[in-house]
Amino acid sequence: MGFEDLVARFEDPARKEWQKPDKVIAGLGPLAGKTVADIGAGTGYFSFPIAARGAKVIAIDIDQRFLDYIEARKQREKQGEIESRRTTPDSPGLKPNEADMVLIVDTWHHIEDHVSYLKKLRQGLRPGGRLVIVDFKKEETPIGPPMEMRLTPTQIESELRSAAYIVQSTDETTLPYQYVIKARAPGGG
Repeated sequence: MGFEDLVARFEDPARKEWQKPDKVIAGLGPLAGKTVADIGAGTGYFSFPIAARGAKVIAIDIDQRFLDYIEARKQREKQGEIESRRTTPDSPGLKPNEADMVLIVDTWHHIEDHVSYLKKLRQGLRPGGRLVIVDFKKEETPIGPPMEMRLTPTQIESELRSAAYIVQSTDETTLPYQYVIKARAPGGG
């Protein structure tokens, strides 16, 4: 699939119906003054609306073409509170204690060694920082990755606990094809 096709798929207006970005973002709580890392940012589908709510966003991706797309869009929209950052598939690309929150949407199924990745990610989260994972249910849906790439919420919850996160909630009803798992890094009171 060419890059233009990926952009068209990520920015498809129909995505709003099943991804419900406004509801997902509302569920993140107050964002003003927070630093939010959007891992697997793609076209900035979540980065831009989060920045519009007063957060500093670190849009992280492994594909430089997406980061270039975000930079161009940032210039067009005069949006300064988004920093694009390239990383590798096995690294979240965060500095120690850099983020108050990490959002990973439609990307978790691409990450290889989840527990190792989560431990690295924890270093980039401030103590008590929040992690939100949105990914596809392990059932047939009109869109999403192949079934063999999908994980159940129980699998992800187990991985989170193995990496010393505190699982706060799992929502399997708000989104038609996906679940939302919220967890917290240890510490922070």
